[in-house]
Formats: sequence, C-alpha cells, structure tokens
Amino acid sequence: MAVKFILSDYVEQATAQAVYDKLEDGTFAGKIPACKGVIAFGSTLRECEDELRSTLEDWILLGLKLGHSLPVINNIDLNKEPTLESMDTL
Repeated sequence: MAVKFILSDYVEQATAQAVYDKLEDGTFAGKIPACKGVIAFGSTLRECEDELRSTLEDWILLGLKLGHSLPVINNIDLNKEPTLESMDTL
C-alpha cells in the first residue's frame, strides 16, 4: 500500500506552478499565482526557490490555523475536515 502525504504533495504541486522573474539588479522574485500573497525574493534562483517553498509552507499552516479557505491544487483540497480512521486500519 502506497503512503500518501497530502501536505507534501500539495507543497510539491503548488511549487511546480511557481513563476520566477529575474529583476534588474540580478536578484530573483518568485510567486505562486494560485496562492495569493505567496511571494519570495533571493539573490540566486535557488535561494528564491527555497525561500518561496518556506513561505508557502508558512502560508499553508497559518491559513489552516486561521480557518482560511486554501486553493485546491491538482485536486488536492486541504479545506476538507480530517476524518479519523480506527487503529485497526493501521
């Protein structure tokens, strides 16, 4: 049986939609259009990618804590109430 990590999958799918721009000063800016307010900057593309991922993770956790509606990305819906399964299924 394959193990699924929904939060990890969500982060991976969202970062795959990231858009990056090289700025006039040679630094980079990145954003994820589906996730309003998720933007990051870095002196290199790699640094910008890492910062964007971290920003996205914080944005998701804060959104969940505050009960905000998060965008559904590639059919991954983090807005659903979690269901508990019995310990017998483990």
